[in-house]
Amino acid sequence: MEIKYFNRELSWIEFNERILNQALNKNFPLLERLQFLSIVSSNFDEFFQVRVASVKRESFVNPDKSDISDLTPKLLLKSISMRTHQIVRQQQECLINEILPALTEKGIIYEKASDFTLHQKEYILNLFRSDIFPLLTPLRTDLESFPHIINLSNYVAFKLKPISGIKTISEDLKGTEENRIAIVQIPTSIPNVYWLPSIKKQKQFTLLEDIITQCGTQLFPGFEVQETLTFKVVRDADFTVDEESGTNFIHEMEKVLVQRKSSFPVQLICNSSSEEIKKFLMKNLELEEDDVYQVESFVNIPALMELRDTDDSEKMSFEDWEHFYPSDFPNDKPFWDVLKLHDKVLHVPYESYNPVIKFISDAADDPDVLAIKMVLYRTGRDSPIIAALERAAAQGKQVVVLVELKARFDEERNIAWASELENAGVTVVYGLVNLKVHAKILMVMRKEAGTVRRYVHLATGNYNPKTAKLYSDLSIFTANMEIANDATQFFNLVTGYSNLQKMNCLGMAPVTLKSKLLAMIQRETEKSSPENPGLIMAKMNSLTHSEIIEALYKASQAGVKVLLNVRGICMLVPGVKGMSENIHVISIVDRYLEHARVFYFQNAGIPELYCSSADWMSRNLDKRIELMFPILDKDVFTEIKSILDIYFSDNVSSFELQSSGEWTKVKGDKKDAKIRAQEVLYKKYKKRNEKVNKEPKVEFTVRRK
Repeated sequence: MEIKYFNRELSWIEFNERILNQALNKNFPLLERLQFLSIVSSNFDEFFQVRVASVKRESFVNPDKSDISDLTPKLLLKSISMRTHQIVRQQQECLINEILPALTEKGIIYEKASDFTLHQKEYILNLFRSDIFPLLTPLRTDLESFPHIINLSNYVAFKLKPISGIKTISEDLKGTEENRIAIVQIPTSIPNVYWLPSIKKQKQFTLLEDIITQCGTQLFPGFEVQETLTFKVVRDADFTVDEESGTNFIHEMEKVLVQRKSSFPVQLICNSSSEEIKKFLMKNLELEEDDVYQVESFVNIPALMELRDTDDSEKMSFEDWEHFYPSDFPNDKPFWDVLKLHDKVLHVPYESYNPVIKFISDAADDPDVLAIKMVLYRTGRDSPIIAALERAAAQGKQVVVLVELKARFDEERNIAWASELENAGVTVVYGLVNLKVHAKILMVMRKEAGTVRRYVHLATGNYNPKTAKLYSDLSIFTANMEIANDATQFFNLVTGYSNLQKMNCLGMAPVTLKSKLLAMIQRETEKSSPENPGLIMAKMNSLTHSEIIEALYKASQAGVKVLLNVRGICMLVPGVKGMSENIHVISIVDRYLEHARVFYFQNAGIPELYCSSADWMSRNLDKRIELMFPILDKDVFTEIKSILDIYFSDNVSSFELQSSGEWTKVKGDKKDAKIRAQEVLYKKYKKRNEKVNKEPKVEFTVRRK
C-alpha cells in the first residue's frame, strides 16, 4: 500500500542530510564545507529542543496514537534516533577523514592535548592559569541534588581519585569512590580556538575544551584525574506562554526563557573518552541509549568556525559575491515619485538590502511623512531600522510597530527592542493573543497635494539587514491603492479592535489565505484539460498542510503539472501513479538559504503570481497571522516569474524527492549546460549592474551670456 504522507520530523532530518551533502562536496572551499557541518549541528540542536521534545511529551500522553504518517510517538522516536545517528556519524567522518586532513595540507593543524610538545604544554598551562582558570567553577556531583546542566552549554566531566595520603574535604562528605565525578562548564565569553607555538610556517591550534581537559588537574588539588568526558545536553525548549492568564505578557515571556534553561533533557552529545562518565550522566539525566550521540572528535563543531578569522580564510571560502544596489532604485533621492509610476521588486542577497533601509530612513526624515506602521518579527542586533523608527518618533511622527515577542529563540532580543522603542516614543503592540504575527509588512503615510498617499513594502523575509546578506528573499515596494487599502485594514486589525473586512488583494492567514490557495488550486484543476494541462509552480520552505496536499493530489490526477521547490520539510509523496504522478518536488541547498515563498498559477492563460510570508504548513495557514500578496506590476511579474523558472532549471545544487522518500541529486544529461540557480542569479544581477555603470552619462552644457 502506497503511503500518502511522509512523516514531518523524518522529512526534516532528510533536509539536514542535504545540508550535510554540501559539506561532502569536495568542489566547495574547505571553510564552506566546515560551515555546512556546523549548520548540521546547529539545526539538530533546534530540532531536538523543539520537535523531538514535543514527540517525547506526546509519547507520555498518547503513546499509542498514530500521526498522519501512521507512526506512533514511540516508533517515531526510534526512527528519529536511528536516522540522526547515521547522519551524525557521516558528519564526524567528514570532519575527521576529510576536513581536518585537508586543513593540515594547508598548514593549519589541529593538535589534540595528548599531542602537545613540551613547549606547547608549558605555554598552554600558563595560558590556562592566567586567562581560563579564574572563569571555571568545578561542580561536585555527590551531593543530594545533581548539578543543573544548562541547555546547549558545553562541559567537561572529570572522574577523580584521591591521591593517597592527602586528606580532602570530600572525605567528610557522603560519597563513594565511583561517584567522585566533577563537571566544569566551558566558558562562552572567551575564544574557542587557541593558536599554539609552532615551528616553520605551520599554524597549529587547539580548542578550549582540550585546554580544560589537559589542565584539569589544576582544578582539583589532592585528586588525580582518571578519565574525562566532553559533553553537551539539549533540553526541551518547546514552551508556550500563557497569553490568557491576565498577567503582564512580557513577564510571562521572561518566565518561558527561564524555563528553557532548566527543562527536561532530550539529548546527550559526548565524546567517546569515558564510558563510565557517560553512563553516570545518562542515569542522572534520565536518558536512554537512543538519546545519546557519542562522537569521535568534537562535541562543539560550530566552535571551529573561529578559523574564519585566520589570514588564509579567504583562500578557503567562497568567492565574495557583491550585493548590488538595484539600478532602478534612485540612490540620491526618496522613492516616492518612482513608486507612483511603477512597483519595484528587490531580490536579496543578490541585490543590496539598502533600499529597504533607505525607504524607512527617508520616511523618518521626510517632513511630509505623517506616520509609519510595520511588523517586526526578527530584526537583528544594532539594526539601522530600529534607529530610523526611533528618529521618526523623536520628530513627532506617529510610529506604530507590532513586535512579535513569540519569535522562537529571539524572544529576549525582541523584548529588548520593544522596550527601547517604547522609551523612544514609538507605540509598540505585542501581537495577538494565541496567534503569532509572522507577516512582513511596512506602510508609510505621506501628505501630498492636500491628501494622504500610502506606500507599502511587502516581503517574504524579515526586516533584518544581516540575514538579508545570507537569505534569499523577495519583496515589493508599491503605491498601489488597493494594496494600500488592504494594508490599512491589516494594521487596524492587528493593533486595535476590528472585524476583518473584505480584502481585494491581500490574503491573510488564518482567515482567507488558506481558502484562497485551495480555491486557486481547485480552479487550476477544473480548467485543466489533456489539450491544455494546468500548471502550478510553487517555491517555499516547507509543505505539511494536509488540505493543501490533498488538493495538489487532485490537481495531479486532473492532469495539472505541479512543480514544487521545497527547501525543507515535504510531507507530500510525489510520483505515485494514480495519485501524484504529475507532481515533481525539488530542493535547492547552496551558499544562500532559500527563504522566499512564490506561487504561480497558470489559470488557463491568465496567469497569477503571488509572494508570501507563509509556507504551506498548518502552523502558518491556521495558527499565524501571515500575508500573501499578488504581483500586479507587469515588469515585476516578469522578473519574479523568470527567477522561479531559473530555480526549476537547476541541475547542480538541486535534489529531487522520490516516492520512496529518498532525495536524489538532480543531474542533467552530459550534453546539458550546468545550471546552478544561485550562480545564474548572481551573474544576472552582476551583468545588470555592469551595464548600468558602463552607460555613458549625458551632460548638458548650459549656454550663458
